[in-house]
Amino acid sequence: MGNYKDHHFWGSVKVGERGQIVIPKEARDRFDIKPGDSLVVFGRDKNQKLILFKSDVMRDYALKILENLDSQD
Repeated sequence: MGNYKDHHFWGSVKVGERGQIVIPKEARDRFDIKPGDSLVVFGRDKNQKLILFKSDVMRDYALKILENLDSQD
């Protein structure tokens, strides 16, 4: 089922009136999230999951996918 050593739980957050949440400091420190950073939000209706990625991480994944497509030509 996977290794849970790299999984973390920092508590819960409340959604404010404007739909904002505060990412716990420990999570921001662990993932080097700074004010002004862009995050990409994914969601899944079936199990009501939300996933946040730093946008530069998603850009790196996309570039790797594109490189793999180029190497298949």
